[in-house]
Amino acid sequence: MPPPELTDDAITEILLRLPPGEPENLMRASLVCKPWLRILTDPGFRRRYSAFHRTPPVLGLLHACQVIGGGPPPSFNPTTAAPFTPYPYYRRPLDCHHGRVLLHANDDGWYFVVWDPVTGDRQRVPEAGINWLIYSAAVFCAVSGCDHIDCHGGPFRVVFITTEDYTDAVKATVYSSETGAWSTPVTLGTDCEAFTQHVQHAINNGGAIGTFYTPYVQPRRGALVGDEMYFTLRWKNAIVKYNWSKNCISLIDPPSHTAYFFTLTEMGDNALGFACIEGSSLHLWSRKVGTEGTAEWMQCRLIELDGRIPGVKSKGGGHVVGSAEGVDVIFVATDVGLFTFELKSGRVTKVDDVQAYFSVLPYMSFYTPGTEGLVLSQLLIISCILHLAYLFVCLGLIRI
Repeated sequence: MPPPELTDDAITEILLRLPPGEPENLMRASLVCKPWLRILTDPGFRRRYSAFHRTPPVLGLLHACQVIGGGPPPSFNPTTAAPFTPYPYYRRPLDCHHGRVLLHANDDGWYFVVWDPVTGDRQRVPEAGINWLIYSAAVFCAVSGCDHIDCHGGPFRVVFITTEDYTDAVKATVYSSETGAWSTPVTLGTDCEAFTQHVQHAINNGGAIGTFYTPYVQPRRGALVGDEMYFTLRWKNAIVKYNWSKNCISLIDPPSHTAYFFTLTEMGDNALGFACIEGSSLHLWSRKVGTEGTAEWMQCRLIELDGRIPGVKSKGGGHVVGSAEGVDVIFVATDVGLFTFELKSGRVTKVDDVQAYFSVLPYMSFYTPGTEGLVLSQLLIISCILHLAYLFVCLGLIRI
């Protein structure tokens, strides 16, 4: 007597448990039969799949280099075998947040591109109207109350921060896809005592090179914490805090003034995090805001990496170049390659070869066969394959 057939509910429960970091398994499952294809392409399955796993996985990487490094050739490096849409033309990758990638392009003048590698959606954003010298930027979902589990489509915002050419002032502004306009830029300049002292300290300590001072905005991925974006300056690791909802800017001190390679991150408890390697130890800091509004840095973890990550030695050799929020993953670059270090398990994985890494941009998103945009591409191919397979079975060319 043959076993009873699985119901759609039972099949759905099984498919929900396929790991999100390997979406190619969902693609293969959609090829099994038409009922499975129907389940996997249903929008309800995508919502349940995202809610079940909660934290989007890392699906790909982009790399940002130091300004003097010139930048790597444009590319999107998937960490999975699942297919992605072709990446658009760009000169510099700037950020990845909430299922979107922010790129800077200049084929007919400079502009930004907000791109979804899963759906292929591309939206062009105009320049911010600031004479930039060295800069960074960020993109994120603009839906109030969104849990950012499945942020394909919808309104977004772009934060742009730069050391302005000629004035050396730090300026920031935010773009809204809903209004199609940038906010009035705010300036961190001579009217900010902390910034003035910071620049003077750099000059007094040999930080001037020609007419350009070293406290420029670093082309490093910023950290998004609530309504605030955090970026770093070149001199003594000073941190710029930009509240995009209030359009105000300020300067805060870092927990370490000596670490050259480090990353800012969101710690998961709505706190700003700071990660760096000193010697062979990974230092993790968290900036806690008290009930009275005052904030202080507290070291939350110290992890010895010697013998755990290839290339990290007691005298150094490893650099923190990025992080993936929500999955507790730190990216460490050594003279052997680029590695991920999972903070909870201690698992180390090599993800790329040796390069001049400065800031790694992890693309995180859920990827199911039913995601909008895929129906017109991969799913048409899948449907054709299913019909061909059925035809071959009918002709006796293959057996199942």
